[in-house]
Amino acid sequence: MPNRLAHETSPYLLQHADNPVDWWPWSAEAFEEARRRDVPVLLSVGYSSCHWCHVMAHESFEDDTTAALVNEHFVAVKVDREERPDVDAVYMEAVQAATGQGGWPMTVFLTPDAAPFYFGTYFPPEPRHGMPSFADVLDGVARAWAERRDEVGEVAGKIVKDLSARSLAFGGEGVPGEPELAQALLGLTREYDAASGGFGGAPKFPPAMVLEFLLRHHARTGAEGALQMAAHTCEAMARGGIYDQLGGGFARYAVDRAWVVPHFEKMLYDNALLCRVYAHLWRATGSELARRVALETADFMVRELRTPEGGFASALDADSDDGTGRHVEGAYYVWTPEQLADVLGEDDARYAARYFGVTDEGTFEHGSSVLQLPQDAGPADAARIASVKERLLAAREERARPGRDDKIVAAWNGLAIAALAETGALLDRPDLVERATEAADLLVRLHLDDGARLTRTSKDGRAGANAGVLEDYADVAEGFLALASVTGEGVWLEFAGFLLDIVLDRFTAEGGALYDTAHDAERLIRRPQDPTDSAAPSGWTAAAGALLTYAAHTGSDAHRAAAERALGVVKALGPRAPRFIGWGLAVSEALLDGPREVAVVGAPDDGGFQALRRTALHGTAPGAVLATGTPGGEEFPLLRDRPLVDGAAAAYVCRHFVCDAPTTDPAELGRRLSR
Repeated sequence: MPNRLAHETSPYLLQHADNPVDWWPWSAEAFEEARRRDVPVLLSVGYSSCHWCHVMAHESFEDDTTAALVNEHFVAVKVDREERPDVDAVYMEAVQAATGQGGWPMTVFLTPDAAPFYFGTYFPPEPRHGMPSFADVLDGVARAWAERRDEVGEVAGKIVKDLSARSLAFGGEGVPGEPELAQALLGLTREYDAASGGFGGAPKFPPAMVLEFLLRHHARTGAEGALQMAAHTCEAMARGGIYDQLGGGFARYAVDRAWVVPHFEKMLYDNALLCRVYAHLWRATGSELARRVALETADFMVRELRTPEGGFASALDADSDDGTGRHVEGAYYVWTPEQLADVLGEDDARYAARYFGVTDEGTFEHGSSVLQLPQDAGPADAARIASVKERLLAAREERARPGRDDKIVAAWNGLAIAALAETGALLDRPDLVERATEAADLLVRLHLDDGARLTRTSKDGRAGANAGVLEDYADVAEGFLALASVTGEGVWLEFAGFLLDIVLDRFTAEGGALYDTAHDAERLIRRPQDPTDSAAPSGWTAAAGALLTYAAHTGSDAHRAAAERALGVVKALGPRAPRFIGWGLAVSEALLDGPREVAVVGAPDDGGFQALRRTALHGTAPGAVLATGTPGGEEFPLLRDRPLVDGAAAAYVCRHFVCDAPTTDPAELGRRLSR
């Protein structure tokens, strides 16, 4: 019989709806039930495409004996971290403080007042690798609750007090300047992996936001080292197993430092951020590899993640059926020489094995290999490779597909809107701009209420119950602002303004610090607040970027001042931890550059207008904003008092509150949008 999760919209929670564990969703009623029964709360946090979440579910939560232990001694609460990033952040902070590490699945035991007192992540069904069994943990916690209640209360009280006392060092007055950005670049250079690209060792995550900083720093200063690090990393990732050589799109991370073996789940946010990076790399260098990967990644998002409602699903699982009924990580993606031969025939199979780095020993498990593009594969026959890829992709389509988490996350769709809009505009793919517009329409229609408050998630056209957090407001505003520049439709600027006004009103503290939840959000044991970028831009730095862009469009002093106050944290963290505040550094580059404000006026069907617009879109000035339309048009504030020049289409460029004379020459405009 299904438990209470059967009525939820989260695919992750629905996966647990038939567990024998009597799960509750996160709710006041669950904690009231724990008080009534005088038992602790077992909080289990994960997400749909998490491999070890599935493992623990199968081993423990689907097991009747383990479930009976849970149901007897606890109120069990299951949380999708992607639906409730605030709950996840608060308790992950406690787990990391107590154990020195974190991850998912996250397992936390709470008092009925939601105070944590015992922590862990994955627990196996029997003791192994120094970890106790989950049953032993359950038994131990239940005994402690029954026999040492005072001790449990003291531990919980101390943890809550310690978390509440933590204050964020904001970084003092002032915005990051040339010294801080130069120091950040130096720090990245020291941590750079010159052999394989990227930063640090294994596991290695795609550093999308740091790459944006490097590209912007090169555009502003001409620093060749910054461009070289960005270009080398992008090529290494695109040639590695972390990139799907047949279907496009990136896996979440590589388990090794050379990008060979991925953790196979594919996340919307990674692919949106990286699609944009590769499009910007193409804009800076003309790299054919960058162009190909940007378009393939965009096409992957549209083909594999787009939902019938026009939005983009959260993720594809790492696991799928390997043909024997077992769910195995990577089964959909890996190949053996024998499998190549079955599809291609012996001659083409040998060619494909050499081209894609498929070996008899294998680069993954059980003699299978992840497809790569090794540097030593020799010159390729383009027609033959195209035929090989087409046949392999068709054969792969016959395999059992990985599961898809179909929920729409507002923030991640905002990132996808920005990526598809810019990639479509830069690379002459108007269909991608259309897909971006359709996703934006869905967010306005389903996620935005009459007061411009955002809902975090939806599924199957049904809005979820959870309020948007700071990253939702910031990333959706970022997507709308990109769409406004690309389409020339000022309504998207207007919608972005609504969202950013709420950021100013409900997420901002004294001094310009930002909280991850609104002032009127559900009160947790600590109000989450984290400016560091991880797999995606933090709400804090994303808000700073969107506020700065909006201010450049509108001339709003309030929004610019808020952006500058928010960037104070980058002044503090950028020189010390540049890998973990990459988007903040990228926004700081835009601030130092102006950002430049570009208005192009003319008739939409005029060739001169189109040439100026195209030149403006291809400009590399960090954070430049673009408004296009007819002279005196009401769509954008930047179009006001911008006449034609001698009857011809014209471009106006302003920077640091100073404007150049208008120009009708695309080449001259291009010079003004470079160093």
